[in-house]
Amino acid sequence: MNRYIFHIDVNAAYLSWSAAYRLQQGDAVDLRSIPSVVGGNEKSRHGIVLAKSTPAKQYGIHTGEPLMAARQKCPNLVVVPPDYNLYIKASQAMIDIIQRYSPLVQQFSVDECFVDFLQIGSDKKDPVLLAHTIKDAISDELGFTVNIGVSHNKILAKMASDFKKPNLVHTLFSHELEEKLWPLPVSDLFMVGRQTSKKLYYLGITTIGELAKADTDMLYGHFKSFAHLIQSYANGVDPSPVRKNNHPLVKGMGNSTTVKFDVLEATTAYQVLLSLAESVGMRLRAAGFCAGLIAVSITSATFGHKSHQYKLSVAMNSTSYIHQVARRLFDELWDGTPIRKLGLRASDLHTNDYVQLSFLEDYDFSRDRLLDLAVDRIRGRYGLTSIQRASFLHSGLKPVTGGIGVEDYPVMTSIL
Repeated sequence: MNRYIFHIDVNAAYLSWSAAYRLQQGDAVDLRSIPSVVGGNEKSRHGIVLAKSTPAKQYGIHTGEPLMAARQKCPNLVVVPPDYNLYIKASQAMIDIIQRYSPLVQQFSVDECFVDFLQIGSDKKDPVLLAHTIKDAISDELGFTVNIGVSHNKILAKMASDFKKPNLVHTLFSHELEEKLWPLPVSDLFMVGRQTSKKLYYLGITTIGELAKADTDMLYGHFKSFAHLIQSYANGVDPSPVRKNNHPLVKGMGNSTTVKFDVLEATTAYQVLLSLAESVGMRLRAAGFCAGLIAVSITSATFGHKSHQYKLSVAMNSTSYIHQVARRLFDELWDGTPIRKLGLRASDLHTNDYVQLSFLEDYDFSRDRLLDLAVDRIRGRYGLTSIQRASFLHSGLKPVTGGIGVEDYPVMTSIL
């Protein structure tokens, strides 16, 4: 076959992007060479490890664990805050390089994508050499490394990119399944999560090879139609195409934040919602979307959860308008119970090539559009805190809360 699929995955993305940027700004120490993590505020209730360096991993530090626990394992641990604006830029810069070699690029998360190459091979260029060319171009021009998996379909390319890291190219073709894929633990197979692997272990299936060769009827009896998917993947079968996209499968963009104190007043909740609207609005505009639906969620101090949504008469990406709707939803939703966490989500997305205005709306969208674009440019150049609303001064709250949410990108099950 002359069609090759690459899966390109950034090594320790958040930490690598932060490290590369700091080196470009003149820092003498590479965060990747010392025990370091990207994480939140250690003093707040959302201080967790988002990404870790290889030296930090050697101390037993895990992604998702509290920063306080990580620091107990490594007292000299360096903690840097996340910079989602930087991460979006780094991701797009990587995609720009990849598109030099193929127009068929499908981004499935902020730090990984599939690439389809047609008519390469012995007649034009060896796919492994091409993968090394792309890998080296990303490293040389952007300062961070990637792993690239090469195969004839997406599932095998994805599995190959997860082999030994960092900064490596791996192949996984059909004739290599028995040697490279089948000896791996069944829990390593994409789509086999913790609960599924427990059930498979109970059935005596411990490796991917055993799953590939297992009795199909027996698997169906335990997993129903899901059995066909995971057994197909174990056998390296995946007919799904690489779809060129500008995130057309994106369902919505949202953020939530756990406040470091219980929110007791509506005015404080409005401020938190405004900080969330700032990040959601910027991400909508950066991706070229307007939202037709706004939703607000509340988690109480006793972990009760409520949500409410509103269908807009005009699809918009205005920060102020999103906040205005969010306040209205909050007022309808809140019963005065102390609040631990607030969330804001924009969905029913449309491209922002044009906006259909309504005579029923008296909101000045044209003014907001110019204001938002100016603010986005300033923040893009000088940082998220370079310009902020006066209401956040001395408030103790961040003027912009949140960054890239997993819902910004389609889950892989909708792609494969």
